Amino acid sequence: MAGNGIANGALAALLAVQVSAVAAGAARAQGTVPAEVPVQRSAQGPSQGPASAPAGPAPAEPVTRAGYFYIGGRYQKLGDKTVMVGQMFVQSRTPARITQPYPVVMVHGLAQTGVNFLATADGRPGWVQRFVEKGFQVYVVDQVGRGRSGTNPEVYGPYDRLGTRSLERTHTAPEVYDLYPQAKLHTRWPDGPGVQGNAGFDQFFASQVPFLANSQQTEELVDPALVALLDKIGPTILLTHGQAALFGWAASDARPDLVKAHVAVEPSGPPFFDVQFRGGKDFWEKSGDGRARAYGLTRMPLTFAPPVKAPEDLVVAQQTKAADGQVRCWLQGEPVRTLPNLAKVPTVLVTAEASFHATYDSCTAAFLTQAGAKPDVIQLADRDLRGNGHMMMLETNSDAVADLLATWLAGRVK
Repeated sequence: MAGNGIANGALAALLAVQVSAVAAGAARAQGTVPAEVPVQRSAQGPSQGPASAPAGPAPAEPVTRAGYFYIGGRYQKLGDKTVMVGQMFVQSRTPARITQPYPVVMVHGLAQTGVNFLATADGRPGWVQRFVEKGFQVYVVDQVGRGRSGTNPEVYGPYDRLGTRSLERTHTAPEVYDLYPQAKLHTRWPDGPGVQGNAGFDQFFASQVPFLANSQQTEELVDPALVALLDKIGPTILLTHGQAALFGWAASDARPDLVKAHVAVEPSGPPFFDVQFRGGKDFWEKSGDGRARAYGLTRMPLTFAPPVKAPEDLVVAQQTKAADGQVRCWLQGEPVRTLPNLAKVPTVLVTAEASFHATYDSCTAAFLTQAGAKPDVIQLADRDLRGNGHMMMLETNSDAVADLLATWLAGRVK
């Protein structure tokens, strides 16, 4: 397709050609590399730093620093003009004193942007603030071709966007639609069901943006940008939500030495095929005949052992039975291949009690375990965090969920 000119070869091009001047200049200007905490001054003058600096009192409270930069990207001719394509926006928040050994990179899901992590829809501090308060440096991205990373249909091709009903059904008001068995358990959206007219939903929906219609192209663009970010900032914790797990798996596979942990909050799934919900006893069905994720977890190739030369090398077998309220998983048939790089990365799958993911996240866990990765699993309901849906970072107990994730990190990241 002419409009998707960047799709072919984007993976190699974006890794090979970085706009270093843009990234480095913005990083210096915005202080994305942690600086020393300002020194305390006395009446005799500063203990270090320029002799001409005026003396003054120390800040009454710790000060965090905010910044941003762009990673990846290259110049491309478009008719009679030159544009930049493939760049990814990265926002940073740095506590006055970093006490955690690794930063956290938060990556949003479908139709969203990084604002999901900045604050809740009803105005409370978000996960960024919570993790900064715990001593983490935090980076938040907007996917390539979306939000603050910039949209460009001339280069990236067609865009799509979700309507109110799509989000209400599965993200904010599943109890109203009752399309899967766990939906009625949803109670955590601020001020009642998250439907049009609910103040929190209206704020949330205002944040929705167009996204690339070509799902594989999205991976081709975001994967190299996220890997470039890891190469820039070093060992990192990835926290992905929904669709973003696709990029988290790819980054963990490409840089298992740099991904110190992957917190996959309700990762895109189930393996291989998409499902859609219709309610009733037989509440789900496979969506389409083709594999939605050719390599099980992703559309882009992963490192399997023995090697996989084409998606057809992966034999797919569906379970004959599933527990009540669960999707029958598609897993690997014989011969089963392993994912040795993903097995090196401590990983946890986090699932809410009332989310549509409660029907199939167990399939993702089973696929990873079958491939030798052996992820940890956190069911929020098992930790007395009940009633949550897919957008748990925006719901009434968002701080408690963030604290649970931080506790897991404390026990698993070395």
